[in-house]
Amino acid sequence: MLLAVAILFALYTAAVLNWSYSQGERAGYVQKFSQKGWVCKTWEGELTMVSMPGSLAEKFLFTVRDDNVAAKINKTMGKRVSIVYEEHLGLPTSCFGDTAYFVSDVRQVD
Repeated sequence: MLLAVAILFALYTAAVLNWSYSQGERAGYVQKFSQKGWVCKTWEGELTMVSMPGSLAEKFLFTVRDDNVAAKINKTMGKRVSIVYEEHLGLPTSCFGDTAYFVSDVRQVD
């Protein structure tokens, strides 16, 4: 019985990690970016988006699980960037990241 529960949990987790609820791009400035976690280390960041000068900035919290993407983000800190993300809903633990938004790529916007 315990083995069946473990297998179902593993299958559910694999399905949620491989299926994305939504995907898209957001542009702005990476304001915070750090590696966090006691056991499961993930990169957690904050993108500040300003639509028009003088308007309030909106914050977009995101997670990066790939060290290569994290290195690209660190190189573009302080510059306007566009990040590509996927939203994964229903993750069973926060071990996969603090947010449901997983960034897969970043590029500098001139």
